[in-house]
Amino acid sequence: MTDESPAARAYRRGFRQKNKRDDYALDLFREARAKLTSDPARVAQILGELTRLYNALTDTPIVDLATRAAILASLDAGRIDDATALLERRYELYAPIDEAERQAPGTPEG
Repeated sequence: MTDESPAARAYRRGFRQKNKRDDYALDLFREARAKLTSDPARVAQILGELTRLYNALTDTPIVDLATRAAILASLDAGRIDDATALLERRYELYAPIDEAERQAPGTPEG
């Protein structure tokens, strides 16, 4: 069985960024979304990794410490919707949807 963790996929592809779909941080965001309700400890680890990675668009960490703390506090309080909204906001800052993606075939506008 192969290791399909985000770190393993990033290692295999050598952190090459042919496009933003090959981005290790996007893999981490996907995993965090999937684990929000089932594994808060793993979400905390993922957020820790995202605080160490840099977002060149905002000149800040991908997830800043204040947002990380707010997401974890929301999870601890059982406010999954709040945690999800905070995580999505950081995702949007890191990987904004451009017009080409918005107009892609198969989308309502495309």
